[in-house]
Amino acid sequence: MISEKNPVTPANPADIDLAHAVAAGDQDAFKTLMRRHNQMLFRTARSILRDDREAEEVVQDAYLLAYRGIRHYRGEARLSTWLIRIVANRAIRRRQRLCRDQAIFATEDTTVGEEGNMGESTFQSPESAAANGELRHLLESRIDRLPDLYREIFVLRGVEELSNEETAGILGIPEATVRTRFFRARHLLSQALAKDLDEVFGEVYAFAGDRCDRIVAGVLARLQRRAGRAAQCCTPPGEES
Repeated sequence: MISEKNPVTPANPADIDLAHAVAAGDQDAFKTLMRRHNQMLFRTARSILRDDREAEEVVQDAYLLAYRGIRHYRGEARLSTWLIRIVANRAIRRRQRLCRDQAIFATEDTTVGEEGNMGESTFQSPESAAANGELRHLLESRIDRLPDLYREIFVLRGVEELSNEETAGILGIPEATVRTRFFRARHLLSQALAKDLDEVFGEVYAFAGDRCDRIVAGVLARLQRRAGRAAQCCTPPGEES
């Protein structure tokens, strides 16, 4: 349990000072630590698990582990790297457990091949994405469809901007593998997004539906009025009804 003591911490402490304050039982420091690293850690867990709820639970579990072990943190690596390693390990273990459960109870195959079979599209329609300006969701959707071994590296390297060395240390793989898979992930993602954007651009300002009906009806109505006026102008005097 976190101590009720609240030692005074600077307004914007360095990570190492923050870690020392948390180790001393500073509840406010622990809150600051979590708020500072929440997004980064959630993205990491989410990239591995592809599920918001599972990712949130993993991050919470990781924070509890970090709190219990933070007195051993000496600053050899960045605090963010230390935390990401904890989250990644927890997320990978949870994914392994979930995969075992799915192998027992699954009723359909939802696996994705290593060579980049992105699967069928399940994101919102391109027309809706363009109309609502939700290209970010389109990007997240495509990142989710990257195969596991590429998606994890893309988020750590491309989104969180960790170095090849840091990413390799977190995932326990060689740096050369990180570089190769990051390049492959970017290639797969750019191909998928290029296809999506082609479809989006084809639907921009589309005239299907009510807008199309209104324009057609308006033009026909104006043509009828013009024809009526022309008929009146051409009718000889005395023949008007």
